[in-house]
Amino acid sequence: MKNYENVVIFNHPLIRHKIAILRDEKTSMKEFRELIEEITTLMTYEALKDGVPTVQKMMKTPLEVCEQTIVADNAIAIVPILRAGLGMVNGVHVLFPSARVGHIGMYRDEETLEPKEYYCKLPDGIEDKLVLLVDPMLATGGSACDAINLLKKRGCKNIKFMAIIGAPEGISKVAESHPDVQVYVSTLDRQLNENGYILPGLGDAGDRLFGTK
Repeated sequence: MKNYENVVIFNHPLIRHKIAILRDEKTSMKEFRELIEEITTLMTYEALKDGVPTVQKMMKTPLEVCEQTIVADNAIAIVPILRAGLGMVNGVHVLFPSARVGHIGMYRDEETLEPKEYYCKLPDGIEDKLVLLVDPMLATGGSACDAINLLKKRGCKNIKFMAIIGAPEGISKVAESHPDVQVYVSTLDRQLNENGYILPGLGDAGDRLFGTK
């Protein structure tokens, strides 16, 4: 896969460790959910280290008054792509507990592998926020691209997309379709199979998060 200026693939040993456990078919639903949240928190810390809207505020310590940098109020929105993206929301909320949450519902047509939108509800004023679009799996890239298109139609100009596992096909599609969107992926997997699933992957993230088949 070629290098893209708007793509960051993490190579952190702690993230790699957690992903190894995440892949294991014996990992329980509870542990799987906790790992998704933990990885998301680590990703969010890195992804926003130089891109969080901030303001200056005077603070009074026990000794004196000083100017400090704080995150701007109501500056961030989290938008999970349903349903697996829900598993990443709490991982972002650990760092930004007051972030508003929107939802974009999409499903993949099993024959065409194309995404179909069925639900969208976004926070008021989302066009002025930093939007974190999240989905654990970046496979074909279709759902991510459609969700980004939807956000842009709503006026969003500052969008970051985070996925835990990505296939080269999906990463390339998002990076080339939306060069203005920063893409963060915890690990790059080998390829997609004939059914559009990531290899080696971890199976269906939604099923493993919520105990469905």
